Amino acid sequence: MSKRVFLDTNIVLDLLGEREPFYNSIAQLATLADQKKIEIIVSPISFATVNYFLTKFDGTSVAKEKLRKFKVLCEISKIDETIVEKGLNSDFVDFEDSLQYFCAVDSECEIIITRNAKDFKHSLIPVMSAEEYIKSII
Repeated sequence: MSKRVFLDTNIVLDLLGEREPFYNSIAQLATLADQKKIEIIVSPISFATVNYFLTKFDGTSVAKEKLRKFKVLCEISKIDETIVEKGLNSDFVDFEDSLQYFCAVDSECEIIITRNAKDFKHSLIPVMSAEEYIKSII
């Protein structure tokens, strides 16, 4: 079974927005997912947030098309009452980060990929940047 990797919103935005200097390492993760070497998990919150930002730069139709193509590569986690409750009662400073974390836990992810590791200091799951993760598996 391939490794289940949770992508934080900033990583999805780096990929779909082709943001440098972060794009290359996350594009490598997307390629690994396309090759079925890893499973990418993303929360529905990330889809909404990324759509918001991409629409500002690329327009609505381009943003939705990028998200449609990305959706083929990933599994979307669920957010339910239990995850919201855990987030509200957690030690996370940022509520959105707590929801991301509990989505990753609920989806049985083995690692969280983010550029803001400090936001996940309470994580019991390993946290890495995309670049760190790629280097760790080479």
